[in-house]
Amino acid sequence: MDDYRLIADRIAAEIADGRLRPGQQLPTQRAFARSRGIAASTAGRVYRELARRGLTVGEVGRGTFVRAGRAPEGARVALAEPAAAPVDLELNYPSVPGQAELLAGGLTPLLRSDALGDALRPVGAAGTGAARRAFAALVSAVGPGEVAREVAEAVGGNLAGDVGGDVAGGVAWEVGPERLLFAGNGRQAIAGALSALVPPGQRLGVEELTYPVVRAVAERLGIVLVPLAVDEHGLVPDAVAAAHRAGPLRAVYVQPRLQNPLGTSLPPERAAALAAVLRGLDLPAVEDAVWSFLRPDLAPLAALAPERTVLVDSLSKRLAPGLTTGFAVVPAGLRERVAGALRSGGWTPSGFALEAAVRWIGDGTLAAVEAAKRADATARQLLARELLPGQRLRSDPCSYYLWWELPTGLRAEAFVAEAARAGISVTPAAAFAVDPRRSPSAVRVGLASPPLPVLARALETLAGIAGTDS
Repeated sequence: MDDYRLIADRIAAEIADGRLRPGQQLPTQRAFARSRGIAASTAGRVYRELARRGLTVGEVGRGTFVRAGRAPEGARVALAEPAAAPVDLELNYPSVPGQAELLAGGLTPLLRSDALGDALRPVGAAGTGAARRAFAALVSAVGPGEVAREVAEAVGGNLAGDVGGDVAGGVAWEVGPERLLFAGNGRQAIAGALSALVPPGQRLGVEELTYPVVRAVAERLGIVLVPLAVDEHGLVPDAVAAAHRAGPLRAVYVQPRLQNPLGTSLPPERAAALAAVLRGLDLPAVEDAVWSFLRPDLAPLAALAPERTVLVDSLSKRLAPGLTTGFAVVPAGLRERVAGALRSGGWTPSGFALEAAVRWIGDGTLAAVEAAKRADATARQLLARELLPGQRLRSDPCSYYLWWELPTGLRAEAFVAEAARAGISVTPAAAFAVDPRRSPSAVRVGLASPPLPVLARALETLAGIAGTDS
């Protein structure tokens, strides 16, 4: 490693342990060079390295300061050698250039004393009138149109071959503001919906490979999970009916768009068939739509079975991980039950976060960030397909993750361990399997968190571990 990077590492350590505090000004480059006994040009390289790691920020005419917040996820990895620091391909934290500046602009009016006073008042599960109207408009914006064409063009034309359905298969869905409820985050919205629909000891149908948090929530609530079969298109409707015959289900939890971990989306005809089965069995559903903003051209299940579907979503993926406002679109007949569950669980939202979201929705910030993330996710999928040739990969072309069925004879646990030794974390199938006895030899690869060059190096390393030539 070059000497300037070693010096930068020492400064980074001083920032990490608090010897250099957030906001503290660093010496001028000339003074720094004298104090360290190095050339001025080397000092300049050290300062540029610290800035590129996200540890410092330069202000014209004032100097260089320790960044007031923590470095962005992946910033320190970007300039390191592949094995120098872990590359996180487990958790998905999508972020796009200029995102922070866009969000900051929307907050400026909120910082006036009168607006801030209103935003800091407590709110309940019903939120505010402005929030209900803004979020109703947000989730109503589905179906064919400009966004559908944007998504199709991003992947080179028609998506039908990838998801087995028509791109314009979306159904226009108008949501009334009275159907909106709010939670502190998406996980709380899920917990509130499940708590309202499934009593302790009763059965909840879930995809056999599902979001691990749902497993944890169900265990805490005393809910029995019933794995439901999935195929290349997603949840199999007949599996819901079969499970219900074997022992009554109280509800179904499903991710129709960009299913986690498989990354696939239900084709329109499959979604319609699932809605028909739910209606025939008189079963409610909890639809997890947290990644749905990447496929707004596909209708939500809630548009096909609005009288029995609770749609839950949050801002964490749409905007940023720390913006965790959760929300739910709830049928009138279930509204009081879900609202009561949110209140009793202490899962109501922050008034400030809710007001900030209203402004970001209203001024177009959220739409701009969503569009940028759709393009970013598509670019990352294309990169993965290029660097993992010949592999059995399953995903949607707009997804931020992919499901990798490993070559015959390669166990998921061994692959994960070897990847960890190379400084890369991926998630084994066992983390998602409802029945651990039916865990395939596969891994989920998250594509969102690292910068593209880091992601490329990591995928090349994984290809080598799997025994392929990328």
